[in-house]
Amino acid sequence: MQAILLHDLAVHAVAVAGHLRAARALAGPPVPNPAPAAPPGLSSAANTILGWGKWTVLVCGVGGLLISGGKMAVGHFQSRSTMAAEAAGSIPMVLLGLSLVAASAGIVTVFL
Repeated sequence: MQAILLHDLAVHAVAVAGHLRAARALAGPPVPNPAPAAPPGLSSAANTILGWGKWTVLVCGVGGLLISGGKMAVGHFQSRSTMAAEAAGSIPMVLLGLSLVAASAGIVTVFL
C-alpha cells in the first residue's frame, strides 16, 4: 500500500513540475515593477501633508494617554472601579495606534 502511495506521489510531483514549466513558458516576460516615484513638484507637498498627519495623530495619542490616566485617577479616588477599568483598557489601544503610526513607513516599505 505504501509503495503505491509513494509511486502516486512521485508521478504527481513529475506532472506538477511539467505543468509549472509549461505555465512559465506561456507567461511571457515578467511584469515590470518600478520603484514608487512622486509626480514632479508634489514630493515636498506630500511630505508636508504626511508630516502634519503624523504630528496630529501623535498629539491625539498623547492626549488619549493623558485622558486615560486622568479617568483612572478619578475612578480610583471616587471608588468607580468600572470607570478606572475602562480607562485602563483603552491604554493598549492608544499604544497600538501610536505604534502603528510610528511603524507605518516601515510597514509600507515591506510591501513595496
